[in-house]
Amino acid sequence: MIASEFSLQTSQLDALTELNARDLVTAFKLDRLSHIRGLIDLLARIPARRFSRQVLAFDQQVADYGLAVAGRSMLDLFARRFTIIGQEHVPASGPLLIVSNHPGMVDVMALWAGLECRPDLKIIAADRELLRVLPHACKHLLFVPEHSGARTGLLRAAANHMRRGGALLTFPAGKIEPDPTVRPGAVESLNHWSSSTALLTRLAPEAQVLPAAVGGVISASALQNPVINLFRERRDRDWAAATLQVLLPAYRDTHTRVAFGPALQAIDLLALGDPAAISLAIAGRVAPLLGLVTT
Repeated sequence: MIASEFSLQTSQLDALTELNARDLVTAFKLDRLSHIRGLIDLLARIPARRFSRQVLAFDQQVADYGLAVAGRSMLDLFARRFTIIGQEHVPASGPLLIVSNHPGMVDVMALWAGLECRPDLKIIAADRELLRVLPHACKHLLFVPEHSGARTGLLRAAANHMRRGGALLTFPAGKIEPDPTVRPGAVESLNHWSSSTALLTRLAPEAQVLPAAVGGVISASALQNPVINLFRERRDRDWAAATLQVLLPAYRDTHTRVAFGPALQAIDLLALGDPAAISLAIAGRVAPLLGLVTT
């Protein structure tokens, strides 16, 4: 039994190392250097394996202590400070839909810590290979299928979870958004949120809808590293900066903040009728929270 468990852990570590090494190489566009790709891959495996061990330890903490404790442990590793604002607004029980911006890095862990009173939390997440390697975290995730036509099952599972009194976290942007502490455009990004929140409120009209915002996950000093200037696209620069934070403790200097606002009643939102109006109403409650996580 012990031998089989050790074999499983080694297999997980190897799989995570490969995935993280690939992300590391891609983040800095080193995959374009085909003539020395073998050497690059070999070197990338060293920090990738170290990070993979941390991720596996995190996954075990999810099993042993729950999402909130595991989330705080990752914040301790990758942020200098962490602050929760408005935690008193989080309903301790009952159907709940949490709607947040999505600046990346440790934003999900910050929300987990802020939602510690909800051990029943599930998260709608992009279907990534890396997440599939984490069995304990996976139990809390509802994956978004790649093809939109296959998403009926996801919506059914999400709605059933809330109808049973559970809490559900979703990111309506469906992609990484600007960190309001270091990038412009965070408020404007809310205007492009999908109408998925309107659909979820319709499927669980008895739920409360909790607006949330996260900031301070991308290091300003990492963004000032000369390497970052090699990339034209903002998304590429932010990805490279986040990778530097993983690689170098000196760039883990962020003050990560999560803020919650007063919950809305789904039934009141449904009275607005139009899905776009419902999404804008929720985004309108998130917008002022972005100001709270930048000060």
